[in-house]
Amino acid sequence: MIYIKFQDLSEEKQEELLQVSREHVTHLFGESIKKYVEETGADYEKLIDEEMIKNLYSYSYVFNI
Repeated sequence: MIYIKFQDLSEEKQEELLQVSREHVTHLFGESIKKYVEETGADYEKLIDEEMIKNLYSYSYVFNI
């Protein structure tokens, strides 16, 4: 669960959430994505970014007002 103050939805906080998601995706799927990139020639950064955004939807958020 991710706790966020409702007043703190600044660009910096959004970037922080994206970074957390990117690290999570890289940790969980990094090796399989690298293998896929080697086999297909796809863009690694683009795939990580796509998975990072999808991963944000899997989190549970609690907004403190």
